[in-house]
Amino acid sequence: MSALRTGRRALLTAAVASVALAAPALAQDGPQIDHIHFLIGGGAGGGWDGTARGTGEALTAAGLVETATFENMSGGGGGKAIGYMIENANSLHDTMLVSSTPIVIRSLTGFFPHNFRDLTLIAGTIGDYAAIITNADSPYQTFGDLIAAFEADPSSVAVGGGSVPGGMDHLVAAMAFEAAGADPIALKYIPYDAGGAMNAALLSGEIAAGSTGFSEVVALASAGEIRVLGITATARVSALPDAPTFEEQGFDVDFVNWRGFFAAPGLPEDKVAAYRGVLAAMYDTAEWEAVRARNGWVNIHNSGDDFLAFLENQEQVIGDLMHKLGFL
Repeated sequence: MSALRTGRRALLTAAVASVALAAPALAQDGPQIDHIHFLIGGGAGGGWDGTARGTGEALTAAGLVETATFENMSGGGGGKAIGYMIENANSLHDTMLVSSTPIVIRSLTGFFPHNFRDLTLIAGTIGDYAAIITNADSPYQTFGDLIAAFEADPSSVAVGGGSVPGGMDHLVAAMAFEAAGADPIALKYIPYDAGGAMNAALLSGEIAAGSTGFSEVVALASAGEIRVLGITATARVSALPDAPTFEEQGFDVDFVNWRGFFAAPGLPEDKVAAYRGVLAAMYDTAEWEAVRARNGWVNIHNSGDDFLAFLENQEQVIGDLMHKLGFL
């Protein structure tokens, strides 16, 4: 087994081992929290956006939270929103920031000065597989077709993503290209502000392919607007059963990107407990299951100290992968 394969397996195993045996649901005599404001460090249509809005939808529909609001604050690959949380901590006790694997990646690369330890860790909540996609009218019918075009002329195959160079989408694309025997360092990666902007570039023909979260492509693929060349799951996902895995095509790629929530540093302990409690209770609701199934997410629940241990493990595994791929 290759070092890259071992690293990805370790990361996936650590995630799946934490699949939520959620804490017992809170008694639902009424909303447990009056209001949550979700801060989203990227644009509309991205994975963070979908996770925050889906979580808010489930919490309010299930009666665990009375109202939820949402704010997109793009900039710095999520760094602007993190800095805002830290700088305005005392006035943001009703706010949760959604983040994911890039909070680890971008601190490792020094892209922004903060890391997950600078925030209050609430909980990891879901996992989302990654996907390589292309326009429905593209000549590339399979991931192998894309690789063949790349090997013939690397400059002719631009791959877009909703994150900065060296970020999550870039890293996943590099993993897939390396697994296919192509040079990941020669990959021409084009960054966009979240998945929505990347999808628009793909549909317009501006890029040959896109690297993105699986949940971000379900609706477009179901509508026949894009073609999924491969997903990083080890088996097909029921939310989009026609989407092939990389493994079934002979490419050694599997990966799951966690997403979860953070709060401002110094948040009072009773507020921390309330946030963790409603997220744990959410897993037992039909409203959450509807949101989860619709997006093809995996339940991965890490709360408090378990979340910290998970992130520290991922920091080590991702760092090793990025060194191997030449990003560090």
